[in-house]
Amino acid sequence: MPDCPKCHQPVDSQALECPYCRTVLKAYGHPGMKLYRAMDGEPLCTTCAYHEDDTCNFPKRPYAMDCTLYRDRDQGIASPTAGYTPRVRLRVWFSHNLVWMVLIGLLLFSLFITLAS
Repeated sequence: MPDCPKCHQPVDSQALECPYCRTVLKAYGHPGMKLYRAMDGEPLCTTCAYHEDDTCNFPKRPYAMDCTLYRDRDQGIASPTAGYTPRVRLRVWFSHNLVWMVLIGLLLFSLFITLAS
């Protein structure tokens, strides 16, 4: 069970707000949207990867004490296909390039028919 960042009482991981001090724990009241908070009084932007590479579009930048976009610059940003097996990667590649595969197949089929006659 995680602790509340304000009162340090244990709270449910799906709780929208702390039942003890009413601190908002999830962004916009959505249980799937994590809200990151600065703990040491220093803005989150100083350690954020998006602030470092200048891709942050958060309106509170560079003094944000809470943020939904925060990514620790020491952890980096993972590739969207980082945990995929080779079979899944191949399936994703085929789904992204299906039109080209069909066109190449039709071209090869027409070439075969032309050479056969």
